[in-house]
Amino acid sequence: MKPTLKYIPASLALVLIALTQPPASAEVRLPGFFGDHMVMQRDIELRVWGWCDAGEAVTVTLNGKEASTKGNAEGKWKVTLPAMRASTKPLQLRIQGNNVIEISDILIGEVWLCSGQSNMEWTVAASTNRDAEIAAAKFPMIRHLKIDHRPSTIPLDDVSAPWTVCSPAVVGNYTAAGYFMARKLHQELGVPIGLINSSWGGTRVEPWTPPVGFKQVPALAEIYESVLGRTPGTDEYQNTLSTFIQANTAWNKEAQEALATRQQVTPSPAYPEKLKPFTSHQDPTMLYNGMIHALVGYPIRGAIWYQGESNHTEGMLYLEKKKALINGWRTLWNQGNFPFYYVQIAPFQYGNEDGTILAKFWEAQAAVQQLPNTGMVVINDIATLNDIHPPNKQDVGKRLAMLALKNEHGMKNVVAYSPEVDSIKLAGKKLLVTFKNTAGGLKTRDGKAATHFEIIGPGTRTFVPANASIKGDTVTLSADGVTEPAAFRFGWDKLAEPNLIGGTGLPVGACRGGEEPDFLSLISIDKDYKLVYELDLGKLQNKITYSTDRSGDVSEFDRIAYLIELESDATGTQKLFVSMDAFTNDASKIAVPQFSADAFFQQPVQGVESYSTIPSLNREGIEGNIEFWSGNYVTQNTANVPGASGAIYDFGDHMGEPLNGYGSMQVHDTSGKQTLFAINHWGAGDKADIGIGNSSGPHRDWTFTSNASSYSGKTLKVYVRPTTDSRTD
Repeated sequence: MKPTLKYIPASLALVLIALTQPPASAEVRLPGFFGDHMVMQRDIELRVWGWCDAGEAVTVTLNGKEASTKGNAEGKWKVTLPAMRASTKPLQLRIQGNNVIEISDILIGEVWLCSGQSNMEWTVAASTNRDAEIAAAKFPMIRHLKIDHRPSTIPLDDVSAPWTVCSPAVVGNYTAAGYFMARKLHQELGVPIGLINSSWGGTRVEPWTPPVGFKQVPALAEIYESVLGRTPGTDEYQNTLSTFIQANTAWNKEAQEALATRQQVTPSPAYPEKLKPFTSHQDPTMLYNGMIHALVGYPIRGAIWYQGESNHTEGMLYLEKKKALINGWRTLWNQGNFPFYYVQIAPFQYGNEDGTILAKFWEAQAAVQQLPNTGMVVINDIATLNDIHPPNKQDVGKRLAMLALKNEHGMKNVVAYSPEVDSIKLAGKKLLVTFKNTAGGLKTRDGKAATHFEIIGPGTRTFVPANASIKGDTVTLSADGVTEPAAFRFGWDKLAEPNLIGGTGLPVGACRGGEEPDFLSLISIDKDYKLVYELDLGKLQNKITYSTDRSGDVSEFDRIAYLIELESDATGTQKLFVSMDAFTNDASKIAVPQFSADAFFQQPVQGVESYSTIPSLNREGIEGNIEFWSGNYVTQNTANVPGASGAIYDFGDHMGEPLNGYGSMQVHDTSGKQTLFAINHWGAGDKADIGIGNSSGPHRDWTFTSNASSYSGKTLKVYVRPTTDSRTD
């Protein structure tokens, strides 16, 4: 008798097979950047970690040292091997679990994390003397690993990338700054060097920063709160989501009742913006999550950083952001204050941007050295003014290496830091500026007089070029017409390539010192002028309400003046007092030209004088122009204002419909192609456009900047100077 065959569905068969087979074990696994040819850090306990089954026994062996553990409940394991001395002998890392992993050709030496934007990502193949450099790159003790571009809204625990052995075949794709640093270190120390290149061109500093970094810096509380609000599991996220669910539940009930009774229903609650995840690789934490987090804990000697171009308009706020980055990384790595060396960005032609904006950023970069175990490389001597990527990365790498050799490897005679201001002294009509770190005295790169020094005193409205003479560590400054020099600045322009260097050739970076005269204090505003309007610019709206409005008390006047005061983390305190011959005799038309004021002016103004905390705006005899109206405007220079572009928003714009539209309140220095101040789009409230001087954005007159909320304090005061007769009255 033949057996009876029964049909069993395939899906059920798979289940039965699974039930009758012993459970499969997951393979023990390492992070994807652990691989052949890797370099591990010498003289530091070595952390090795990965994934396996819960409770699985794992044994790790390297260079005769062994450590064992078991997988935890989450299927993770970690061991620590003892610190090892540098070794050029290839070693094998063996991991024994349910399976065996063997990684070969491991060296013990110095490991550096290389991060930042395009100048760190810049390759050897794109650098000066590329063919010769590539051909000579026969350094098998130098190894390189490049992390792929990968933003993430959540921290990723793993990243895959292969290590390569330095040779002419592969070195062209290495980070040039990192490679030339590694070459110098290897030649001086004779030990293997490993480079972990996690960089991305054009990126800001915020995406590289972990949440704990933002948490530690009070000035960045808003960013930290924004990150917390988007992170599932935080109190902020859970509370906001819970409130939204409750509101949505109530609305669903209301909607069901409306559906049943055929009644209208109000719109459903909008999903909270603060819960929406970041989407751009430029958003805070996005590159830390995707390109740094998985590396945290891998022992390193330190980090090198080349970035700033994308944040260069932020002034001292950048210092706060670098505190967050450096301290955040150090907290998570748990290696104490590991060295953090970085490159000050080079002079560059940032379009029509005010040249002092970059100078203030250099000042902020230099201030990062307040943090322990940090050092900055100055490169104003190797810039390419029309290329934001100076191809001479050899000197960049060498200078980074000198910092490491001096501070980490005990080479005390190495001069690694550029000369810095030590003291300032007034001697008659001259200013004496003494420097430290000069390595035997100052000199000039070309043997000529020192360039790019300027001084200012009470008798001058702006900084003027100074005559500079060098004696030892001191530069003596003087200038015709400056009888009491009060302050100096050096290299204070985006295009400055000064020639002053120390004894070993390291260049002096942009700097300033002394007390700049407060030219606003020289004006008798309250004596000569009468306050007509006062406005808190934090209360801008379509219908403006002034805290002070004395326009009804004003009769005759011959001059009109504006005092605008701004305060922000990026720029500090900025003040501007600009006055001009009266362009109208109607006091109702001299303040913000909202639609109800019926004020429309696109015209030149005479007798313009400007006093400001920004030295470049301290001028008399200005050929001025005003653009006051409540409507929209376009860039076409239909008024034929001399020097206006007609292609960007500046001082030659044309009024347009509707008349109650965007809105412009701008005063300009026409011949200087300079916006003195602008208040635009006041109906947008905290997204209005406000600024003193030229905007650093694409439009000089601040159009579309939507930056009002960036100022912690902002006020406008409008004055008139009564005529003699009206003063008598």
